[in-house]
Amino acid sequence: MMRCEADAGEKVLLSRLREGDRPAFQIIYQRHKMSIASAIYRMVKDPGLVEDVLQEVFIRLWEHRQRIDPGLPVAGYLHRIAQNLVCDFFRKLSRDKKMQDQVWTRIQPSVISAGERMEDLEQRELIHAAINLLPPKRREVYILCKFESKSYEEVSLMLNINMSTVNDHIYKANQFLKKYLAARIVYLLLVGISHIGQVL
Repeated sequence: MMRCEADAGEKVLLSRLREGDRPAFQIIYQRHKMSIASAIYRMVKDPGLVEDVLQEVFIRLWEHRQRIDPGLPVAGYLHRIAQNLVCDFFRKLSRDKKMQDQVWTRIQPSVISAGERMEDLEQRELIHAAINLLPPKRREVYILCKFESKSYEEVSLMLNINMSTVNDHIYKANQFLKKYLAARIVYLLLVGISHIGQVL
C-alpha cells in the first residue's frame, strides 16, 4: 500500500500546529470540520451528537498536537479520532440504561413518524422490523395510537378493549422498542464504524 503524504501547505500548517500555533489550528479546523462532521453523522445519525463528537475531535487534536506527524495527511488522523470517540460512546450506551433512555428520548419522535418524515431507509426499516416483532394485538394498538394518532378512548372502542388495556399495550410496546432499538442501533453502528475504519 502506498504511503499517503501531506501536501507542502499542510505540512507547514501541521508543523505550526505542533508548536501550538492557534491560527494554524483554526485553518485546519475550517478545512476539515465539514468532512469530519459528515463522517460522524454517517456513524451516529444524530445531529446533536455530531456536534458534541466534532468538538471533542478537535479538542483531542489540540491536546495531542505534539504527536502529529506533519508528513502525513491530518484527515486520516481526525477520522480515526472520530471513529474511536463514537465507538466509546456506543460501548458506554450498551452498558448504561440511563444513556439508553436519553437516546430513546431522541429517537422516539422518529419512531412515531417513521412512515412520514424519516428519510433514512435503514432506520425506517429497522423501526418497522421492531414494530413487527410486537404481539399482533399490541402492534395494532401501537400503530393506531402512535401512527394514526387515535386516542386511547378511540382505540378502546374500535378494538372493544378497556382503556387500561390500551395503556398497558402502549407501555409494554415502548419498553420493548426502547430495549430492542437501543441494542440494534448500537450493534449496527459498531459494525458500520468498523467497516468505515477498514476503508479509511
